[in-house]
Amino acid sequence: METSSTNHIVESLTRAIVEHRLHPGTKLAEQKLADHFGVSRTLVRQALFQLSQNRLIRLEPARGAFVAAPSVEEAKQVFAVRRMLESEMTRAFVHAVTPAKIKALKEHVAQEKLAVNSVDVPGRTELLGDFHVRMAELMGNQVLAELLRELISRCALITLMYQSARAAEHSSEEHAEIIKALAARDEALAVQLMNEHLLHVEENLTFDRKVPTNDISMALS
Repeated sequence: METSSTNHIVESLTRAIVEHRLHPGTKLAEQKLADHFGVSRTLVRQALFQLSQNRLIRLEPARGAFVAAPSVEEAKQVFAVRRMLESEMTRAFVHAVTPAKIKALKEHVAQEKLAVNSVDVPGRTELLGDFHVRMAELMGNQVLAELLRELISRCALITLMYQSARAAEHSSEEHAEIIKALAARDEALAVQLMNEHLLHVEENLTFDRKVPTNDISMALS
């Protein structure tokens, strides 16, 4: 029961942040949240910790929890690093490609499409990012997988908040094209498609969207 309560708080706050009902920088008071959800502050604390792991909020000692406010500049730097890393990862993947690896990536893209079609914004964002981590895992490179997971989580909030449904759908389609090039062992095309894909994701983030409120009760109602 406690786990489902924690998950409910996590999902509600994630939705409020993603749907622009909570400002970046908003203080999330434990007692206010406990009252709103009718649970103990301990459960609220567990939920806030989970959200901090996903970098959707930041926990500050003696100050409390705040909705994360990653800068546009940080997102651009993250994408620049990802392009450097992932073009080399794509090259290496082509040389180590097997039918089983291609099958695993195709299954992942099928999950992405389900999330995009069901308008599951947090789910699709996580799956779209995980495609890149999955490539590293399939190569057996855990260090690269962890590095990518960290980089992707650094701009997760930015992607969650600023990626449109159409851009997410397009992103999944591009993953499918990358898989085709990998399966054909076409190194040059695979690297080109990966670079273009990451540029498209970055270009499709609409950084000028307005965020309406920092009132917790209004945002969660």
